[in-house]
Amino acid sequence: MITKEMIYQKTPQQITALLYEAGLNQFDRASKCLQEGNFAEANQSMQKINDITERLGAGLNYDAGIIADQLDHVYNFIADTVIEANLYKDAKRLANAQQLFQMIADAWNEAMKNAPQKPISRRKNAYEQSIFIEDQPKNTLEMGK
Repeated sequence: MITKEMIYQKTPQQITALLYEAGLNQFDRASKCLQEGNFAEANQSMQKINDITERLGAGLNYDAGIIADQLDHVYNFIADTVIEANLYKDAKRLANAQQLFQMIADAWNEAMKNAPQKPISRRKNAYEQSIFIEDQPKNTLEMGK
């Protein structure tokens, strides 16, 4: 179980990886529930999958270029496919969406392994962004005065 405190200590990249992991877990659960004929639980899992893909889409940085736009379209395609799978109780459509989601998750995790580790920089809040602070000399001492 992950606590709120643990999440606050994660980088945005690590949180994205957690979302992919949670999504894949929900795909597995939904698939199992469909096979068992437990459509109510399958429905809940598929709704969670769509919530996760929505959060992944909302977290895209569109300043990154065309890849963000393409990922947005892929997330929308996955969500639409999961909705259709839910509507028709179609395990094959769900499996197709899961395969695509798995490919993106695998690519993300591979990129995380190869990415240089940067220290987390804290964002300034609205107040801090709108004030001007003069540069102060660092550790200067005037001798003899």
